[in-house]
Amino acid sequence: MKRITMLVLAFGLFAAGCETSETNPFLTKWDTPFGTPPFEQIKTEHYLPAFEESIEKHNAEIDSIVNNKEEATFENTIAALDNSGVQLDRVRRVFSSMKSSMNNDQMQKISKKVTPMLAKHKDDVNLNEGLFKRVNSVYEKKDDLNLTTEQNKLLDKYYKQFIRGGINLEPELKEEFRKINENLSVLQLQFGENILKETNKFELVIDNKDDLEGLSETQIAGAAETAKEKGYEGKWVFTIHKPSMIPFLQYSTKRDLREKIYKAYFMKGDNDDSFDNKKILAKMAALRVKRANILGYDTHAHYVLEEQMAGSPDNVYDLLNKLWTPALKRAKQERKEMQQIIDSEGGKFKLEPWDWWYYAEKLKKAKYNLDEEELRPYFKVENVIDGVFGLATNLWGITFEKRDDIQKYHPDVNVFEVKEADGSHIGILYTDYFPRPSKRAGAWMDALRKQHKKDGKMISPIIYNVGNFSKPTGDKPALISVDETKTLFHEFGHALHGLLSNCTYVSISGTETPRDFVEFPSQVMENWALHPDVITSYAKHYKTGEPIPDELIEKIQKSSLFNQGFETVEYLAASFLDMDWHTMTEAKEVDARAFENKSMKKIGLMPEILPRYRSTYFNHIFGGDYSSGYYSYIWSEVLDADAFNAFVKSGNVLDKELASKYRKYILASGGTDDSMELYKKFRGQEPTIKPLLAKRGLN
Repeated sequence: MKRITMLVLAFGLFAAGCETSETNPFLTKWDTPFGTPPFEQIKTEHYLPAFEESIEKHNAEIDSIVNNKEEATFENTIAALDNSGVQLDRVRRVFSSMKSSMNNDQMQKISKKVTPMLAKHKDDVNLNEGLFKRVNSVYEKKDDLNLTTEQNKLLDKYYKQFIRGGINLEPELKEEFRKINENLSVLQLQFGENILKETNKFELVIDNKDDLEGLSETQIAGAAETAKEKGYEGKWVFTIHKPSMIPFLQYSTKRDLREKIYKAYFMKGDNDDSFDNKKILAKMAALRVKRANILGYDTHAHYVLEEQMAGSPDNVYDLLNKLWTPALKRAKQERKEMQQIIDSEGGKFKLEPWDWWYYAEKLKKAKYNLDEEELRPYFKVENVIDGVFGLATNLWGITFEKRDDIQKYHPDVNVFEVKEADGSHIGILYTDYFPRPSKRAGAWMDALRKQHKKDGKMISPIIYNVGNFSKPTGDKPALISVDETKTLFHEFGHALHGLLSNCTYVSISGTETPRDFVEFPSQVMENWALHPDVITSYAKHYKTGEPIPDELIEKIQKSSLFNQGFETVEYLAASFLDMDWHTMTEAKEVDARAFENKSMKKIGLMPEILPRYRSTYFNHIFGGDYSSGYYSYIWSEVLDADAFNAFVKSGNVLDKELASKYRKYILASGGTDDSMELYKKFRGQEPTIKPLLAKRGLN
């Protein structure tokens, strides 16, 4: 009776016409190719009742483990726990995917209800004393169980999950801990929604053709199409979505308009209006300190980093500081060279942040005779996809077959079946690469189903890659930039980590690794993207089909270190900002703007460069799971530079033997062993920082 009442209440939240649970696709078997989501049958009103019923089902599964009269064993407790919650995981993964890519007011309303529900459910599991008693029983006798390395890793993960989840807290602290987690989940949701709304709100509407001076025909056509979509017929609209904003900053001769669009970008969440994020993030930072203190940690960063390769805040700061001094020195030299251009042209102003892209582009043309727009015709997005697929085929023999019989959630999405060289099934890959108002900014990968094994049977992965790349315009296909090309290769590296996983347990398969290791498989792919032995296979002119000429490849190679001071400084500044927010020792709400200014002043950030993400739109750390973890990109880059150096030294960047070792120990192994041990098995040694310094020109 209780369950029926709950469902009735849930359905009452929506308009009449909702379907019964019998026809809710989340609560039935998916009779689709490879168990892919039946997107055409899933309706918004299905989510809330599916979440409620799936939470109840998971609770029943947990109760079954707790009430098992048999002695706790690895199989009846740890493996059973790992195999529980399948239905809930299915609902959560689809909902998370759609909320990031197909958001709307109704989805946001559901999020506001579901987010605290899921936070409570997570705590209900982690604070279940009967469940921990059984887990602890297995943990205490683990040395006598003859477990595999993978089983030991899973056992250790669950044991720590309970300890770090507050199981040993006193009752009154447990309640406080629960409340903090609930509050944080709601604040995180609000932070991300504010960024999406703020990003979609800004429009730079141009009605004077003279204000388009400097922009290419492709950029102008794209702005005209955006204007038409937004109801500004005969005008041009630019937005702060990066595929629109960055080319505008690079080529527009109108300095006042560059300033306007860039200020709109870097003031996101900081306009003292309904989308302002300053108080939200300050409250989150304070709550994270409080939670860490309750658990016995000095700071949130100490809590997070305990489970990462870095181990401690000191180790993170040490790496950042090693890179900061040479990066800042190089950026100041870049500033000097750009100011010289301004002065030589008779400009009576000092370089500002909104000038950097424009004069960097001029400097690149002067130094290397290289223009970004000269390159775009060779990077048609379909060709780049063929290139990254072809690279995977060359390295591992895997193939990608387009499947039009698998349901998708948007016309922009493509679906591929991934196969081994012998034709056997590996998994499914969805690609979704163009921006739209319902999609959050950036690029990412995740799984609709993670690879694992159940009763000895392989459960294949269902993976998706999402991006916000330059769209087709008029009669021109999508011609993406070199940076977008590298991003596509990056996210595909994450996809391979999910697709080529060969683990038994879902909780440690694929990308379930330490945060500062998970970026390694994605970043190493960027090294192949522009390598001369790879780029010629896919970079072909969209009109003629001619491969990119050697002259342009040589220019790309020679300019590879260009603007590295800027790129490294803006990234490191954001990493320092993340660490400073999360090494706070007092659980008090601070003035976000003043805190950020103090943080940047401490490291001596030059005024012409802003951190890659200011606090108010730093979605990685306040809207996502990268708090105390943004440094992980550079930590992983130490690994990826060292790893790719092995391919270079072999004399063949497509070395199949080396690629096979990389697949076995990195891509297939997930989190089944210590990350450094897996790296050493692949590489034969610990990584050195020298290849990274050389790669960024900081040596």
